[in-house]
Amino acid sequence: MSAGPPPGLVIAAPRSGSGKTTLALGLLRAFAKRGLRVAGAKCGPDYIDPAFHAAASGRPSFNLDSWAMEPDLIAALARRAGAEAELILCEGSMGLFDGVPAERGRAGTSADIAAATGWPLLLVLDVSGQAQSAAAVVKGCATYDSRLTIAGVVLNRVGSVRHRRLVGEAIEDVGIAILGALPRSGTLVLPERHLGLVQASETENLDGLLNQLADFVADYVDLGAIQARAASTIAAEPATIGICGLDPPAQHIALARDPAFSFIYPHLIEGWRGRGAEICCFSPLADEAPPRDCEVCWLPGGYPELHAGRLAACGKFLDGLRRFADTKPMHGECGGYMVLGEALTDASGATHRMAGLLGIETTFAVRKLHLGYRTARLAAPGSLGDADTRLRGHEFHYATTVGRPCDPPFAFVTDAYGTEASPAGSRRGLVTGSFFHIIAPSS
Repeated sequence: MSAGPPPGLVIAAPRSGSGKTTLALGLLRAFAKRGLRVAGAKCGPDYIDPAFHAAASGRPSFNLDSWAMEPDLIAALARRAGAEAELILCEGSMGLFDGVPAERGRAGTSADIAAATGWPLLLVLDVSGQAQSAAAVVKGCATYDSRLTIAGVVLNRVGSVRHRRLVGEAIEDVGIAILGALPRSGTLVLPERHLGLVQASETENLDGLLNQLADFVADYVDLGAIQARAASTIAAEPATIGICGLDPPAQHIALARDPAFSFIYPHLIEGWRGRGAEICCFSPLADEAPPRDCEVCWLPGGYPELHAGRLAACGKFLDGLRRFADTKPMHGECGGYMVLGEALTDASGATHRMAGLLGIETTFAVRKLHLGYRTARLAAPGSLGDADTRLRGHEFHYATTVGRPCDPPFAFVTDAYGTEASPAGSRRGLVTGSFFHIIAPSS
């Protein structure tokens, strides 16, 4: 039997924008600087935060999603996240109880992950604009869901010593410990763009920024008390338990990998490797073609719209895609899907020719947010499964399509609210693509 995961905490908040990422990154780097083997995890569908976690801790970070993943997969990923670690810090998403309509434990909330793992909550509370009323918020979080335990609270954006006393004493009066109080800071700000934070690989002086966050957090929170309150209820399982229920699309996979194509979930890659697949990365931005000895080519999502002109000029890359697709399967997710199309219009209105392997044109000149969980049923057999295979995942993009699609659909997609399934994506020859990001198989 393998060991169960180390103790952990879910860093959560009553609402978005409360400081979860600042605290999570600061704690990960602060514990790592003190020699503790610490690892990160992330609630819900998010590509950006896990890469920052990995940079802060030196260990891979995995997504845990109660809507898209079966409980066994969540437990397996929690065990994998904690492999060789002494502490797991799991960053929540949105507000603690924010999710979609679903059966208990499958709503995609941070609360679901805390309940499934037994990790207590480290609640981050933005107390700007309030004092004793903050205690009512904390008490509500503590009593709303009986599955949960609050290990303590870290106050954020505290205005003064007096402010800290008013808030802290009120919260302690309802029986919840204050484990730290972060003052307002206008200097420690992570850069952002339209899909969230700028990617870790693109953040200037990332190591220095993480060290600043670590020092800031260590100055104002009780690291020892936080570590002491971590816990877990996930049992040990045989080492043969896999972390990915999605079969690899081939045994030799050509994977586009650079700042324009980076959005693929770590558990998928690790799961494919665990099943014997070889991942061969290539860089479209470096004008590299997919390796010809691979059996399938995968173009993940990312930010191709920020590099559209450069990609359009990468003749070796685009010609390589076309030659590969003559005889072998190719799939594009979101950004990869757009590059497989006829053209991409960037936010400035400039149109750039793409690979022309699918009959779509996309534009950022007219922005519209498409966001949410999706269930996809494959329209035809392919490298991702037989016809009618069901997959769970999400969409998150601002691109819109120009005109009506001229290819048969890749899949029929519905959302978490039970809307009628509609055709999505494109399929032409051996090439498929859609805005749908795969997380896991659907039972």
